[in-house]
Amino acid sequence: MNRRGLHIRIFIVAVAVILISQLFNVQVVNDSYKQSASNNAIRKNVQFPQRGEIYDRNGLFLAQSDEAYDLVVIPRDIKNLDTLALCNLIDIDKTSFIKELKKVKRFSYHRPSVIFRQIPKEMKLRLDEYNFSGFYTQYCTIRSYPYHTAGNILGYVGEVNDRMILADSYYRSGDYAGMTGIERAYEKVLRGEKGVKMVIVDVHGVPKGEYQEGSLDTLSEVGTSIVSTIDIELQLLCEKLLKGKVGSVVAIEPATGEILAMVSSPTYNPDNLIGRDRSDHFRSMLADKQKPFFNRAVMASYPPGSTFKMATALVALQEGVITPQSRFSCDHGYVYGDKKLGCHAHRSPLDMYYSIQTSCNAYYCNVYRAILENDKYEGPKVAFEKWREMMLSFGFGRKLDSDFIGELNGNLPTSAHYNKVYRGRWNALTTLSLSIGQGEIGVTPLQLANFISTIANRGHYYIPHVIKSVGDKGKVNEQFYTKKYTDIDSKHFESVIEGMWRAANEEGTSLRSYIPGMDVCGKTGTAENPHGKDHSTFAAFAPRINPKIAISVYVEKGGFGSTVALPIAKIAMEQYLLGEVKSVDLMERIVNMEIKY
Repeated sequence: MNRRGLHIRIFIVAVAVILISQLFNVQVVNDSYKQSASNNAIRKNVQFPQRGEIYDRNGLFLAQSDEAYDLVVIPRDIKNLDTLALCNLIDIDKTSFIKELKKVKRFSYHRPSVIFRQIPKEMKLRLDEYNFSGFYTQYCTIRSYPYHTAGNILGYVGEVNDRMILADSYYRSGDYAGMTGIERAYEKVLRGEKGVKMVIVDVHGVPKGEYQEGSLDTLSEVGTSIVSTIDIELQLLCEKLLKGKVGSVVAIEPATGEILAMVSSPTYNPDNLIGRDRSDHFRSMLADKQKPFFNRAVMASYPPGSTFKMATALVALQEGVITPQSRFSCDHGYVYGDKKLGCHAHRSPLDMYYSIQTSCNAYYCNVYRAILENDKYEGPKVAFEKWREMMLSFGFGRKLDSDFIGELNGNLPTSAHYNKVYRGRWNALTTLSLSIGQGEIGVTPLQLANFISTIANRGHYYIPHVIKSVGDKGKVNEQFYTKKYTDIDSKHFESVIEGMWRAANEEGTSLRSYIPGMDVCGKTGTAENPHGKDHSTFAAFAPRINPKIAISVYVEKGGFGSTVALPIAKIAMEQYLLGEVKSVDLMERIVNMEIKY
């Protein structure tokens, strides 16, 4: 018992010694505890990283990050506030300030909250001179877009919502992230890594120095810069040409799949979605009936019209139901039963080359029937599925898996659809409008540009993409550098290309796209519009050998393909291939043209 009592006394003395030692250390030896206690608070300031820059393919800035500051408030620390002086410094009326302060207080009276975002450096310096109790500024960056354009490609940066916070632990309330376009698609690359700085502040919230000499601080890491495939000069020109019109332009480099320009009109200036007036501009654009946020290049599904005839020809050549020399008659259209699918005047009968050159509807009605009534298949429904399978290989009716968020499938009808509509009783004549790119078929301008790029490559394509390289890593995604082959033998493409070349260089519907020495290969399209004037479309590539650019243009309610879409494509090709626009008068006419929507 005496031994046990001794052990207990020794244990109690040991614990007492430890507690006294710790108390002595806290109160006498460790100066940081005294400093923290006397100065009241340690503030944890998040160090937001500078967002990665975005360049065009030639090294020009498309998006940068500039220095800015958020004004933060801790309501419980506000003392003797000179409201009027503060409002004058941040250039805001007193009523709006009080309204925002009430919102912050309702959220939390004790926690720091951002009350005003992205104030300029000059304003921050003035605030620092006054040291308003309970208020302080924290560094952030604000996006800027030097060319004030390409909103539908670049996208914009906005405040994260609850769903994004739950999905990614990186974000906290009040953080910013890419919301659309490249800014969103490459958010994790561009955003960088946050840092933390521990600061000792007095009872008035005035910083007094680093906590523990900055030993607990972490540095932020700048976001990675990326190089896009966009040629900003071509992008600016195409946006200028589409001004006052609704539609899209997509230009691709066939040899790489790199998107040279992607324009959706109307578009928006991404600079309007930064700073204090962001909310007003955002609401205004949401209310705009022409939907500037809607990227028609990848989200609109249009009937391709006559630009689709090359696809019909290629399937027929692959199936062996025609040769380039196969001839069909046209008497101002194609008659079937009591119906007639009309066509314009031209020489008849005609072969495949001349059918592309003159864009003959009757020719492709005959070709489509030959495909679906092919004896090697057990009926038109089986042949239709083969036709559809080959169309899918061109990239129609499905996403191309580009790196651009928001890409849609378009529409390629199925047998199941026609079985439902016609209760199983349908054939080639029932679906005849598909032969000339009408009816249920819908393609995005990106799909059409990719199709033309595939023709230029004689049967293969690279997945279209808008980013060329990321930081020092170079290549973005290996699948963007792998050839995607169609179901059509490469030998058949040269015959279609010959027809497209004749259309643009001899007497054909695309003759106005002729550029001396460039061997443009093109195809016009006039797509029927049940809601008004026909849509104008044009697709082309150049030069014929070693093509540098493939382009599709779609102008809603533009009329004939040669009227609006073709001139836009021609001017764009001149700029890209020759380094300057030669057709100056034509450009001025198109720029000044407005099409009522």
